[in-house]
Amino acid sequence: MKALTINESGWCDVALHCPSPHFNQRPCGSDISLLVIHNISLPPGQFGGGFINQLFLGCLDCNYHPFFEQLQGLEVSAHFMISRDGQLTQYVSTAERAWHAGVSCFDTIANCNDYSIGIELEGTDTLAYTDVQYRSLTSLTKSIQRRYPLITTQRVTGHCDIAPGRKTDPGKIFDWQRFKSGL
Repeated sequence: MKALTINESGWCDVALHCPSPHFNQRPCGSDISLLVIHNISLPPGQFGGGFINQLFLGCLDCNYHPFFEQLQGLEVSAHFMISRDGQLTQYVSTAERAWHAGVSCFDTIANCNDYSIGIELEGTDTLAYTDVQYRSLTSLTKSIQRRYPLITTQRVTGHCDIAPGRKTDPGKIFDWQRFKSGL
């Protein structure tokens, strides 16, 4: 895979750019210092179909599937999403605050959206991620760490760790050792 680059505007050169309306400015003085790994599938356990894009872009038809009814009015985004086939999509500039973490805390500092970058993996807590997802995630993480050196390997975490009891992703099936040994 080609080495990825995050430019000064916070956009990845090889990602598909799908700008989300669900973002805002980071608070003044917020140093980008955390990377949060998530998972998502819509409907749960189903892949493809474009529903994740629709959710992050604010155009999901909540009448299409019964599960989607609970997503009505939800404004959520991530900086990146990696599909099952390794395709990298970017929704929000890394310089901006995406709305991925919700109520959260890392190392006693609340509001992780203020200082983090969020990466969604298309998947579930219980289904193994694909080899190409791990390769894409590793390459993307390295480029993020080059752009934001405060994101050390110790400051790469799961949604489950910043919102315990509320979130479980990326799940126990996620191979942290495999991922972090590649960094």
